[in-house]
Amino acid sequence: MSDPLYDFPTVCGQTLRTLARYPSRIAFSWPGGSITYQGATELIGRIQKVFMQLGLDPGARVALLTANRADSWCAGVAAQLSRFSITWLHPLGSLGDQVDQIEDSGAGILVIDADTFLLRGGELAACAKGLSHVFTLGRAEYGIDLLAAAESAGSATAKDLAGADDAAVLYYTGGTTGKSKGALRHHRELAGFANAILSDFEIPDTPRYLTVAPISHVAGTKVLPTLMRGGTVHMLKGFDPDAVFKTIERERINFTLFVPTMIYVLLDHPALDKTDLSSLELLLYGASAMSPSRLVEGIERIGPVFSQLYGQTECYPVSVLRKADHDPRTPELFLSCGFPIAACEVRILGNDDEEVETGEAGEICVRAPHVMAEYWKRPEQTAETLKNGWLHTGDIARADERGYMFILDRKKDMIVSGGFNIFPREVEDVLSQHADVAMVAVVGVPDDKWGEAVTAVIVAREGARPNAEELINLVKARKGSAHAPKHIKFVTELPMTGVGKVDKKVLKAGFWVGRERMVG
Repeated sequence: MSDPLYDFPTVCGQTLRTLARYPSRIAFSWPGGSITYQGATELIGRIQKVFMQLGLDPGARVALLTANRADSWCAGVAAQLSRFSITWLHPLGSLGDQVDQIEDSGAGILVIDADTFLLRGGELAACAKGLSHVFTLGRAEYGIDLLAAAESAGSATAKDLAGADDAAVLYYTGGTTGKSKGALRHHRELAGFANAILSDFEIPDTPRYLTVAPISHVAGTKVLPTLMRGGTVHMLKGFDPDAVFKTIERERINFTLFVPTMIYVLLDHPALDKTDLSSLELLLYGASAMSPSRLVEGIERIGPVFSQLYGQTECYPVSVLRKADHDPRTPELFLSCGFPIAACEVRILGNDDEEVETGEAGEICVRAPHVMAEYWKRPEQTAETLKNGWLHTGDIARADERGYMFILDRKKDMIVSGGFNIFPREVEDVLSQHADVAMVAVVGVPDDKWGEAVTAVIVAREGARPNAEELINLVKARKGSAHAPKHIKFVTELPMTGVGKVDKKVLKAGFWVGRERMVG
């Protein structure tokens, strides 16, 4: 426990102070409504009063399943002010995954967005063990309407009861390499994230931020920074390209965040060239690599507004590839995940946890105030991941002489073919630059001769008919014959996880059925 004199204010304390600064401004806007900074403060106070009347001990955990809505964000803040920690359930998650997260976290309170998740909320309330209180945002046949309860609670002043050592959030990992794990942050580890984002991300002075991706995940990390700048968070409940274009034009949106697959849909949409997107100053993208050819197209048709973020559930953010780094004249930087942010110490370490030479492959390892404290109830995995005072990200990368990092792949995704270690990302980066390739994922497939055969699963650009032999030869010319795919499979779409990453577990499973070894 450190000296409180040197602690950051809690993240919910920062939020209250931020909301107090611009009382009459619009904090949140959505189709059909809005709420001011003062209105948000008052709603937080009333919801906190409801939570405090439950008589629960500090440290109680609150799980929330919601679409993008201001009142659910306010409920999360109210919970943290009350010394509860919050767990956001992924809105695209399966029933089984959501039940696992509720039970693993030990959540006693469940908050459901009844407008969007009425049926799923009922299933969770019925089958998740350990729940003592179920609240709904809007009326339902089950639970207590939190908004009605807050209204009848009367006015209440929101108070920050939390301290630096109180648990603040339990974020569950995407589960791309196994069962989802809870990354725990106390207020001490969470407190500096907004400052880190404002320091290194080129967020406009008065942001008009459009949230399309779920605020339960990375899009939500930009809400507090937006409010700290006196901006407005414009909320859409899902990705509808027509609604996105109309909202950007009507509200003069200057800042948003998409995963690459969303950007591809927008680039292929007929409304793109008819929509005024001149207000956009920053378009953040992340979660997976973006095709360099499509990035060039985006810069040409939308503008020089692209910036790539990199981080993970265990530590976000880690690095950023800024707008100036997205220069079509130097497209080699498009393959970089950026330059470490000021708040992070980042090194590329070998298996011995010693720093590798510049340009050599190693694991991205991080030290930062916002690294998670631990994996919830998983001491062995915590010790392995936070070994020797570094967060081991599991991402294999090389860094150039300036410090820009280039991810080669996940440590667990490495293919061993004919005795060679091959990182799928290296092959994907070559294939994604071909004009006929819209999306590509590379996996290792069991092979009697090679052990694993490099296999590329490709979605072609609309109207294109890529030639498999030409693509194989392209990789052979750029990377050598060991990296060249032994097989190419063309598909209409790739399986995706809820956070917009290619689900390689699903891809691999189809190829490894009936085999002894299954890639994790």
